Parts: sequence; structure tokens; C-alpha cells
Amino acid sequence: MREGLLKGKKGIIFGALNEKSIAWQVAIKAWEQGADLVLTNAPVAMRLGNIRDLAKMTGSEVIAADATKMEDIENLITESFRIFDGKFDFILHSIGMSPNVRKDIPYEQTSYENMLKTFDISALSFHRVLQTCYKLDAIKEWGSVVALSYVAAQRTLSGYNDMGDAKALLESIARSFGYIYGRDRKVRVNTVSQSPTATTAGSGIHGFESLIDFSERMSPLGNATAEECADYCVVLFSDLTRKVTMQNLFHDGGFSSMGMSLKAIEQYQKSFEECK
Repeated sequence: MREGLLKGKKGIIFGALNEKSIAWQVAIKAWEQGADLVLTNAPVAMRLGNIRDLAKMTGSEVIAADATKMEDIENLITESFRIFDGKFDFILHSIGMSPNVRKDIPYEQTSYENMLKTFDISALSFHRVLQTCYKLDAIKEWGSVVALSYVAAQRTLSGYNDMGDAKALLESIARSFGYIYGRDRKVRVNTVSQSPTATTAGSGIHGFESLIDFSERMSPLGNATAEECADYCVVLFSDLTRKVTMQNLFHDGGFSSMGMSLKAIEQYQKSFEECK
């Protein structure tokens, strides 16, 4: 990638927990390309993770913010104004959590209280961020907002539970707010539908290792890594993608366009032979 693709740009990265996090890799890649950053996560996640190590590595400020609380989001954006001495250029939303998944409650037996928390954390937080930035006119013209999604927004994947519903809502918010933000402020809003990635959050999904293996066999280019996703996000933050908005962009090695691959057929055949 060309050096300095984000030179002079400033942005907020939500959700970096540790080295496994896609948000962590995005922060490193953006910093390497010349961006100045503010890093943020929920207070409890900051206690569990290593975000301050990332901040030291990239020379970034850290601001704790619970993305389900409007006052925290407003404080984050206001403080970022101060740190950046004005408006900023990009945001990464990398936030997702399902109490139903964590407690292994099946979708058909869902706790609606938990489901509402899933939506609040994983999707409505995105609306809060966009709404606050819009209200405060915080993002520069031709700025870029990216949220991380997954193909379960379009297809049913056993074990992904109500997170599939949350990702569908996330993508809808990107389209709805993308129209308004593009029309009024020339700001882009997109989602990136990434391959299953071995993050701390992803590992809590039932059968996640099998899901990664299946996706790898199905994808002609193989699963995309967190580092590769970070490269893609950097391009979306850059001026090279000024007219890309309101899109759900698959970054999954081709998985989303596949029906059945040769590798998957061979694995099924092997299973049938072993059963005999």
C-alpha cells in the first residue's frame, strides 16, 4: 500500500481490545499510513484488554465510552474535537456483543431482555455515534464511517444467534444514515462484511472453529485475516473511495458468492466414506 495514504487525517477507532481485534489492526494500519487517532472502548473492556499498549504504540489518546450511553458518546466526540483541534475524517465502529451467545441461550428460546441488549450494543450504538457526529457536525466533508458486519446479516448461520439480527440492523442503519449524511455533509457510511475472524468476541460463538474451517474451504481466496481487513478499511478511509457509500462490502475471499466449493464437496465425500 502507498505510504501516507491517510497523512493528515484524524479518526476515532471503536473496539480495540487486544492484538486479535480487527479494530487493533485497523488502528495500527491507519497510524502507519499517517493518521492521528483517538482510541475508545467501554470501561469494562478497557480493564480486560490492552488498549493503552496500543495507544502508546501509535501515540494516540484513549477515551473510555460506553457506546450504549448518549452522554458517553457526546463526551467522546467533544473530547476528540479538543484533541484533534477541530473536525476529524473517519470512524471505525467495531462493537458487538450478545448476552444470549455468551450464555449459550438458543435463538428459539431467546431472552428478549438479552436480545434488546444485543441490538443496543451491536447496532443502535452505531446510530448513536452517527447521530451525535451529525448533530455536532464533527466529521469533515468527504469523511468516512465504517462499521464491521458479517454475512449472517443475509444468511442464517447456526450458533450466530441474535447477532445475525443485530448485523442486519447495523447494515440498515448504514444505508439510512448514509443517505442523510451523504446528502447533507458529503460523509460516506459503509459496512464491511468480514470473514469469520478469530477475535476474542468471535471465539464465544458455538462451533466457531468449524465455522472458520467451513468458510476457508468455501472461499476461493480463503478467509480474510484481521490485518487484511484493516488494509481494506484504510482504503475506505482514504480519498480513493470518495464516491463509495451506503454499501455493505464483502471482504470474505469470495465466500458470500459461493454455493458449494470443490474442497467442501471433497470433505463431505470423505465424511460419507468414513461413515460407511
